[in-house]
Amino acid sequence: MAILELKNVSKSFRGKSGGAATEVLRAVDLTIEEGEFVAIVGFSGSGKSTLVNLLCGLLTPDRGEVLFKGQKNLPPGPDRGVVFQNYSLLPWLTVYENIRLAVDQVMTSASAAEKDERVRHYVDMVSLTHALAKKPKELSGGMRQRVSLARTLAISPDVLLMDEPLGALDALTRAVLQDEIAKIWSEEKKTVLLVTNDVDEGLLLADRIIPLKPGPGATLGKEFSIDLARPRLRTELNHDPAFKALRNEIVAYLNRVRDESRANSASGMGKTSVTLPQLTPADLRAE
Repeated sequence: MAILELKNVSKSFRGKSGGAATEVLRAVDLTIEEGEFVAIVGFSGSGKSTLVNLLCGLLTPDRGEVLFKGQKNLPPGPDRGVVFQNYSLLPWLTVYENIRLAVDQVMTSASAAEKDERVRHYVDMVSLTHALAKKPKELSGGMRQRVSLARTLAISPDVLLMDEPLGALDALTRAVLQDEIAKIWSEEKKTVLLVTNDVDEGLLLADRIIPLKPGPGATLGKEFSIDLARPRLRTELNHDPAFKALRNEIVAYLNRVRDESRANSASGMGKTSVTLPQLTPADLRAE
């Protein structure tokens, strides 16, 4: 059963000084089934965050429909939890207090003991029990993102929307958190949409990868099913011929659509605000 859908969705924005609107997304169609893990992979500036903001209700489409459980264009709610790129923690609150604040807003009829148990459960799930009393300034970037993830999970959303949550982390911390997300998904079985510019990250975590073509007027491209057995161990995947073949196919596709965008721009058919070099999987991770 589809839990999230985009039907022919387009979204444009005007600059602060006015003038013509720039179409960020154009005629986007997407269906996500309940319990599925989907990764949207694309280049910086292609409209990935706009896509997440439409799905969670922070933005409404100019054309088309966003449906959650069949209902159209709903406002934001705790049924769609978002993990942002920038942690979004309140600096004057501790780890416990940041998560408890969210729990208090959702579990309004629960007892204090039940709320406390919920907070501690998810803090333990992301291995931060030792940091309960620490404030964000006392935490590393990876620890802050763990708090953000625990806070979102603690409100028990039906859908988890992740907007490049690991993009600002170093490679080792990113790998650790990728493993944590895989573990949490296997335990919680949430519906997850991950937005990323890392093909390997999508292959490690998702059931499907769907590229977002370069904008303006970005739209979704050919989707790739990931039929790799779980749990997926990165040390084994690197030696798996099926993994390497699928990764190369996705990267080749992304290179091709980027070259097409460059050709369209050069011929005056469109514009792009990003440089268009040939890409390898490592290049995508570094963007």
